[in-house]
Amino acid sequence: MTTDQARRAAPSPMVFPFPVPGEQVRLAYRELHIAINGTEEQKKALGNHALLPRPWEPATCLDPELRHQLWEWFEDVVIWLNREYTWDVAGLIPSCWPLHPHLVREIAVLADQRRRAGLAMTSDALEEWHRYCLPAFTDRMRNRLRAHCDDEHKSWPAKPRHNEHLGDASTQRRENAFAHDVDALSVNRRAYEQPERVGRPRLVEVDLDTGEIKDDPLGSQPRTRTEKGPRI
Repeated sequence: MTTDQARRAAPSPMVFPFPVPGEQVRLAYRELHIAINGTEEQKKALGNHALLPRPWEPATCLDPELRHQLWEWFEDVVIWLNREYTWDVAGLIPSCWPLHPHLVREIAVLADQRRRAGLAMTSDALEEWHRYCLPAFTDRMRNRLRAHCDDEHKSWPAKPRHNEHLGDASTQRRENAFAHDVDALSVNRRAYEQPERVGRPRLVEVDLDTGEIKDDPLGSQPRTRTEKGPRI
């Protein structure tokens, strides 16, 4: 039997399991679970919870070993997604995905959501992932990549405009706009905090029979005309 014949004869599962992340990634998830569900002593032992690494936000994973295992996990997830969920070539995640920051961030969330759905005690979360999460990711990927990386990785089409955004002239124009807004805010705030002075309320006398408003009985604000209102 040739090698190709042996490979075709070898049994293959109908579906492959979702990739399991490395030990450091699992530790990060375990600490996050403790931060939410642990005892007060356990939560305190974790230190500042805002500094805990969050695998769905790769920029928070600052430990080199954790970061390396995170990339390896995402690579396994991409291979798994392309094999298990993609039939048409247009839906494939390109092999150059690490060179696309938008794909890196989206794959991180996609992997995290799928991991959580797989741990649920019912199929509800997985149905939500199939119905909304995965199709939305695929649509966004197609809209952003279009046909740029079908055959090989292409350089960033928007790079020239991005460089223009960072240029001195554009930067100065934005800083001028920021300064103008702050100045306007200061002027408006002073006007609000120091309203125009108004005269004190005047006392009037009303004739209950005729409804006539008479002059200030104290004489502090003499009237020049007689005002009449409805009869009370």
